[in-house]
Amino acid sequence: MAHQPVTTPPGAQAGAAFAARIADRLSSPQAVRAVTPPRSWWPQSLAYGAAGIALLHIERARLGEGSWQRAHDWLACTAAEPAVTGAGSHLYYGAPALAFALHAAVDRPGRYARALEILDRHTAVATRSRLNEAHARIDRGELPALAEFDAIRGLTGMGALLLRRSVHHDDAYADLVREVLAYLVRLSRPVRHHGHFLPGWWSELAPSGKKSAQYPSGHANHGVAHGIAGPLALLALASLRGITVSGHREAIGRICDWLDRWRIAGPDGPYWPYWITLSELESERPSPGPARPSWCYGVAGSARAQQLAALATGDTGRQRMAEEALLRAMTARTPLAATTDLSLCHGFAGLAHIVPLAATDAITPGLSECLARLLAPIESTGPDTLIACGAGLLEGAAGVALALLAQVNEGALSGWDSCFLIA
Repeated sequence: MAHQPVTTPPGAQAGAAFAARIADRLSSPQAVRAVTPPRSWWPQSLAYGAAGIALLHIERARLGEGSWQRAHDWLACTAAEPAVTGAGSHLYYGAPALAFALHAAVDRPGRYARALEILDRHTAVATRSRLNEAHARIDRGELPALAEFDAIRGLTGMGALLLRRSVHHDDAYADLVREVLAYLVRLSRPVRHHGHFLPGWWSELAPSGKKSAQYPSGHANHGVAHGIAGPLALLALASLRGITVSGHREAIGRICDWLDRWRIAGPDGPYWPYWITLSELESERPSPGPARPSWCYGVAGSARAQQLAALATGDTGRQRMAEEALLRAMTARTPLAATTDLSLCHGFAGLAHIVPLAATDAITPGLSECLARLLAPIESTGPDTLIACGAGLLEGAAGVALALLAQVNEGALSGWDSCFLIA
């Protein structure tokens, strides 16, 4: 529900023109492939490839600002080879990624219906297989890999796709969402492992998702992309849409209690360390910070996840804390100085997209006034410079353009941002 009016920042119209120039540079797969190293050309990648770039052209076509033919060309590029299915697929790659992009393009009943039916079937099979493996792992008393549950490669990401589908389709999608939510409830419960009580999402791997001598006992990850803030956001978003399971509210509470335990009152406002190691758990002393306040890790993603959790549970105290943390991070010099790129993942585009979403739901004033400051670094960079750093959604020019479009059009018409678990 909206509390604060969100005004379009003065530079937003210029931002829309900037987004149009980016879209023109990304007009065809052939043009982009010509300047992309072969090892980086992954058409079925939502993060870096054609599936993510298609979202830019889909959004512009749905807004009446771009050509549907461009969107179809990029979708055709994504589907040129058989879709990757099974264990190798996830929200950001393969059949689920293509399903996400196609669903964003559905502007009338029946469009892409046959293709979506096939892709949805593959997505459901992959989700249930991964759920079975995850429950079996919990039953064995083992700790998870980040890719089991995270928003990029794991069941949280698959749940985000299914939740998006459930809004417009029958109860079958909602039922599968509930299966994912029930798993996240189990994941949130503490476990005893090698003599230590640990949160159920503690992984014996490093933040990279691999074994590392630097993390001999693993870590508890706090990020939206690869940590527990992603599951928290999905639990909250599902609840706000009326989809809940037994233990749902308690799971939200356990995750929030853990994040409260590790919240640090810094000079520029509260923040959360990216992760906690076993030595930090034992000493109750996390590593110094904060670092950049991004979506993937940092205050912006964590604060939005907790704001959503507060909205889902009616916890106005938590809502005020989360909004204050975000506002302080966006107005203090030190956190923004740590932001050195323009991407959705960990740059200014991500901040510029999260802030108006949070402002729309906020009971704390001041967030909307931060937008011009966040957009300025983007608008001072040329489209070609952006594309040279990457063309895709997560870390490239397509994602930046989508964030700019959202400022003018008051949100994402196609729902492209639901893969970030912030809306």
